[in-house]
Amino acid sequence: MRPFVLFAIVLPALAHKSASTPEEKVLESNLRNAAYHCTSAVADFTAARRRAFSQQALGSAGQPSLPSYDELFTQEALAGVDSPAKEFLSCSPVQDTHIENNTCVLTPEVTEGPYYHTAGHPIRQNIAELQPGLLLLLDIGVIDVETCKPVPNVLVDIWLANATGHYAGHPVPAPHLVDEQPQVGGARSGLLSAFPRTVKSETFLRGAWPTDRNGVAQFTSIFPGYYTGRATHIHTKVFPEWTPIPENNTFSGGRLAHVGQFFFDDDINVVIDGMHPYTENPIRHTRGRTRNWRDSLNIFGDSHKNGYNPIFKTHFLGGVISQGLISYITMGVNMSASYDNFWKG
Repeated sequence: MRPFVLFAIVLPALAHKSASTPEEKVLESNLRNAAYHCTSAVADFTAARRRAFSQQALGSAGQPSLPSYDELFTQEALAGVDSPAKEFLSCSPVQDTHIENNTCVLTPEVTEGPYYHTAGHPIRQNIAELQPGLLLLLDIGVIDVETCKPVPNVLVDIWLANATGHYAGHPVPAPHLVDEQPQVGGARSGLLSAFPRTVKSETFLRGAWPTDRNGVAQFTSIFPGYYTGRATHIHTKVFPEWTPIPENNTFSGGRLAHVGQFFFDDDINVVIDGMHPYTENPIRHTRGRTRNWRDSLNIFGDSHKNGYNPIFKTHFLGGVISQGLISYITMGVNMSASYDNFWKG
């Protein structure tokens, strides 16, 4: 018998607000406790993914070299994760422990922001297109906090800004806001009004991919750029239900189980700020990059509620940072949840 309770109660009202009723608070507490009890299991999950990648990247002779795209994302690269001899995500008895980096991101449901496209995100792993920037491989795991098991075949949808801080489809401000200055003070300190979508055909740095049998979705991207008021981040959504659209290789989103944002250690951001093409960011010498702890709307802070850590664990692909990075994170998702799939401001 597991030391925690499996929760059958589903409260859609928890979607985008804090728990208020006694029942909601009990559910929120139980889900959070389930994630804590699975800390060591999720840590094993992340470690196994890292070992599998390292074996691919270093090769049998131990000589550093980058694998090809096809080699990197073969199922064999993760074959050890769900070996019959080990259940990496079966919970051990309750123990005194603390959530460590990337073990579980459950409770913080944060805004999707104004740059999500409800239609047109391609189903693909390589989302970089022709965008210049530092190579970034993303390894994103999904577990169900009600069972502490990896969740296969859920769609992980991500989108991020390019090296100079622009999202695909939103290159310029509205004509009447060209001279707008960032908000001074308050929750929106540093922010400008959202740029409208004026180039419908652009899809760079947007994409979705289903988790494999090990509950992992992997992407090839570039390290994201920054824009005024916001810390460097990557957006994500998790869809347990979706419908592929073969005509244009996109999807129609169904039930949405998680809306979140990921971040990077500020030390890494500082180094990449000085690398081309990030040095071409138009606000680099004026407003500069917003540090994590100054993130507007308190999104970085809200993403840490209840001790959860939305910061990627990031490693060099080669001997130096300029050869690229691989970043790992695991999301603990309440797979019974159902959230609204649209921008709320």
